[in-house]
Amino acid sequence: MNGIFILVTIVLYFGLLLLVSRLTGQSHADNDAFFRGNRQSPWYLVSFGMIGASLSGVTFVSVPGMVGGIDMTYLQTCLGFSVGYLVIAHVLLPLYYRLNLTSIYTYLGERIGMRSYKTGASFFLLSKLLGASARLYLVCLILQRYVFDVYNIPFALTATGTVVLIWLYTRRSGIRTIVWTDTLQTFCLLAALGLILYKVSDVLHVQGEGLFELIRNSEHSRIFVFDDWHSKQNFFKQFFSGIFITIVMTGLDQDMMQKNLTCRSLKEAQKNMYCYGCSFLPVNLLFLILGVLLLMAYSQFGVEIPAKGDELLPQLAAGGYLGYGVLVLFTIGIIAAAFSSADSALTALTTSFCIDLLGINRYTEQKARGIRRRVHFFISCVFIGCILAFEAIGSQSVIDTIYVLASYTYGPLLGLFCFGLFTHRCPRDRFVPYIALASPLLCYVLDETVWRLTGYKFGYEMLMFNGLLTFCGLYMLSMGNPFRKAVEKL
Repeated sequence: MNGIFILVTIVLYFGLLLLVSRLTGQSHADNDAFFRGNRQSPWYLVSFGMIGASLSGVTFVSVPGMVGGIDMTYLQTCLGFSVGYLVIAHVLLPLYYRLNLTSIYTYLGERIGMRSYKTGASFFLLSKLLGASARLYLVCLILQRYVFDVYNIPFALTATGTVVLIWLYTRRSGIRTIVWTDTLQTFCLLAALGLILYKVSDVLHVQGEGLFELIRNSEHSRIFVFDDWHSKQNFFKQFFSGIFITIVMTGLDQDMMQKNLTCRSLKEAQKNMYCYGCSFLPVNLLFLILGVLLLMAYSQFGVEIPAKGDELLPQLAAGGYLGYGVLVLFTIGIIAAAFSSADSALTALTTSFCIDLLGINRYTEQKARGIRRRVHFFISCVFIGCILAFEAIGSQSVIDTIYVLASYTYGPLLGLFCFGLFTHRCPRDRFVPYIALASPLLCYVLDETVWRLTGYKFGYEMLMFNGLLTFCGLYMLSMGNPFRKAVEKL
């Protein structure tokens, strides 16, 4: 019965998305609409929609599930996020608008060289593909477990069907459609979060000040960790990692910046970033509060807490413990979050592949449109393959997996952009790909070596170290000394 409720909710929700797609894409199916939304998007819609795109289905499930293992310390990373958004608004956005970019990696070609440009774009494609696939994998896994397993439908079909649905409503107008569908989906996500919080607190018979006291007195209410430098949850590690995670996963990410570049002007894009940055902290706080309440609800129902944190909310919601209303809200929330993240990722990957790797701008509009549609379909197929790969590997916490992957794949991007922005040097462009590949490999070797010798395991701070290695490598390649001459002889 619960599976039927979820299926009906998905069908109705997807029908609404298709309607929005048709209305926004009827007379705007050209490449400028697909890539930049004709630069006509209202900043407040972009800002609101970006909340859903950045949260994703992973946040909806993994963040409440984190509380059982690391309490509410994730909020330290979110504090760093807020600072990172200010850096993006005042350092990166002015650069992107001044150069009138469609793909932000074009900057690397103008500043350093063509191979640096291709290297940056390639690392984005790898990073975004892995990250977006991991997010969508979690949603497919939940749908499979609580709906499709009952009907003996294989996971491969669930993953394929989910990606096909996203491809259908993004294929015509791309980012122009996504600005509007993300707004709808963010509204659904936040409404679902608020109503689920209300329902869970009602089950626990607490409201208002009583709810605040309950959270404060919980054993999982810890937010700050200052005394343990070996812990991944140390404040300084989490805070500064949050700043750099935001810079690379938003400011150096074609997906998130593509939405900003649809705004009419730099001022509007900066307003969008301020508003979006301010809302991120309280929204994540609500997810963490939900996690604390869910742990209490498990005790009240006498249900065993699942071993995987990602199953904390799905097990209660899909199991019917909180009623059919919460089941519908949970379904809407997780589908809205997953689709708003995956649809923009699919569009950004298509944009970067077409512009950065294929140079689509040199073709006529009609031929370029045909290439873009084929690439869009191809990226969708690769998405499916990556989701199936994640299913084969498995993970205890998908959000942690995403940030670990980002530490390795976004590090070279961070180093490349920092070098371009904060130095006037020009490294030998043909050696840049080797530096970008060597940096994450050295980071991995260092991490394993330090762990075996000292028992210390690097956390998200590896992103900063990775970027620093890339920066130092580029700096040495730009020096007029025997080091550069020795490299050139290789």
